[in-house]
Amino acid sequence: MKFNTFEQSFDAFDEAINPPPEVTEFDSVVEEALSRRDFLSGLVSFGAGSFVVGASALNPEVAKAQRSRFDFMQVAANSLDTVTVPEGYSSQIVVRWGDPMYSNVPEFDHVTRGTADSQARSYGDNIDGMALFELGDANVLVNNNEYTNRKIIWGNRAGGQAETDDDVLKGMMAHGISIIEVTKRPEGWVMVKDSKYNRRITPETQMEITGPASGHRWMRTAEDPTGTICLGTWNNCGSGRTPWGTYLACEENFNGYYSSSDTNIERTDGQKRYGIPVDDWGYGWSRVDDRFDIAKHPNEANRNGWVVEIDPADPASTPKKRTALGRFKHENAEVVVNGDGRVVVYMGDDERGEFLYRFVSAGVFVDGADNSDLLAEGSLFAAKFHPDGTGRWLALTSKTTGMASQAEIVIHARLAASKVGATTMDRPEWVAANPNKAEVYCALTNNRNRAIKPNVGGDPTPATGPNPRAENQYGQIVRWWPAGGDHVSDTFNWDLFVLAGNPAVHSDSYGGSVNVNDGNMFNSPDGLFFDARGLLWIQTDGNYSDEGDFAGHGNNQMLVGDPDTGEIKRFLVGPNECEVTGAAMSSDGRTLFVGIQHPGEHGNSHWPEGGESVPRSAVIAVTRNDGSPIG
Repeated sequence: MKFNTFEQSFDAFDEAINPPPEVTEFDSVVEEALSRRDFLSGLVSFGAGSFVVGASALNPEVAKAQRSRFDFMQVAANSLDTVTVPEGYSSQIVVRWGDPMYSNVPEFDHVTRGTADSQARSYGDNIDGMALFELGDANVLVNNNEYTNRKIIWGNRAGGQAETDDDVLKGMMAHGISIIEVTKRPEGWVMVKDSKYNRRITPETQMEITGPASGHRWMRTAEDPTGTICLGTWNNCGSGRTPWGTYLACEENFNGYYSSSDTNIERTDGQKRYGIPVDDWGYGWSRVDDRFDIAKHPNEANRNGWVVEIDPADPASTPKKRTALGRFKHENAEVVVNGDGRVVVYMGDDERGEFLYRFVSAGVFVDGADNSDLLAEGSLFAAKFHPDGTGRWLALTSKTTGMASQAEIVIHARLAASKVGATTMDRPEWVAANPNKAEVYCALTNNRNRAIKPNVGGDPTPATGPNPRAENQYGQIVRWWPAGGDHVSDTFNWDLFVLAGNPAVHSDSYGGSVNVNDGNMFNSPDGLFFDARGLLWIQTDGNYSDEGDFAGHGNNQMLVGDPDTGEIKRFLVGPNECEVTGAAMSSDGRTLFVGIQHPGEHGNSHWPEGGESVPRSAVIAVTRNDGSPIG
């Protein structure tokens, strides 16, 4: 997901401080890829040298012949500074950035934006991944707080910049995880202040390092010479949940918080591949904590970029960084229990030209048993997609990569995946598994460098396979079926569920696949999740200018797709300059919780309170007016 501020997106910043290398032989790859544009324009080509799109998605007659499973009237695209839901539905605010989680914390101050102390005990900023846990009679909502908009949280300061250490710490405390109890009252869903479940997990919370990287010399620091304990989690993007009741927070753009007091420092190859900079992105964390200074603590950044397992039922529990799942810019972690009991976790690395991964546990899940260490040990793989619609999971081992140990492989998973020749993807974001059959989807949000530049590691990015369009500004959703319905099989078949685009502007592949039309068009699919019926919900984080190539797209939105017919319908539109991200459905299917991130990131929103109020990210609850299930 974009890491937005008024200045530039995080991936643009990343590329500016760590540009892809110049590769002389890459020119021929570009020429070949661009020459395929005419070939792709028909959107009906299959087989080697082309890309594969699901037959139902390309054949509107197939969709017409089957009864639609959607019983709501599609919402029109718009650029309104509000949340738009279908006729017969309502939305309400559940919790906002800065809302106090305890009764002894002051309410959010629109002038000062609070202090470090008040923020540490209030709901965090910029909601992303989320999950709802029903613990007895309590409904516990867990949310990632990915980042904070500097010019908003420091909007009381000249130029929107931190002036004091407390300003810096306030920004730091807005990151992490918010765990709150919510309850439904006559006026709607609300946070329960002072609940025993309420908890903030911040960049200062103690974490345990588990798995193959635990104790490795690259994980040791002056403060932690054992390499087993670290502080904090931040920039958590998507999420996951396990069948044993824990939450998985996924560290994404962790790198931009580091800096170096030695401006002439020679960064290592690993630091360059992960975008560890000399100058941070403006948060200034090294000002208040020198662990963020890579000149002083060169290994500290190795302790971020992991999946963090959290027990929402136990506020005293220590979160665990699960290094067996690999270190990269995690989007989310989709957990599947395979037929043989082994746990499979699918994960995307959200950067242009990076990879899709799979973890397979060594142990098996046993309902009612102690499954707490199932993510501590297992095998890591990276995906190879062939243009003919087949694919293979490539094992990341010392034998296949030539790297010295599994610890080094997981710490530098990107380097390992490059060594085995995994497929460079168009920013693989959320992964979602169909609960009713062995079928998995991944949002490939966009990639302006496709067929133009290699990735940061120098791997070529030709326009082929699941990434068929050069300079891909619209994105697509790839899906695959593991061989024999076995998620631990090393082979799979794949196609594209949808190519996003703009058919009102383009008549070639940039217009999108046939299941995209003037009424439901969108760009940059990002968040994905399945409901119990097997319908795929799609959230977007893209260009909301509503102009040029994006005319008619309006604000970011939430759609729902039918995997069987290819039908896609717009369900919700967010307020100005927001991203729609993170979702959770109540077990009765009657409430859909949705995250609205960074409204007014460029200064053009006052949602949700209106007037001249500070724009605030929030969780909303969507319900039907008649009380029946969503959808």
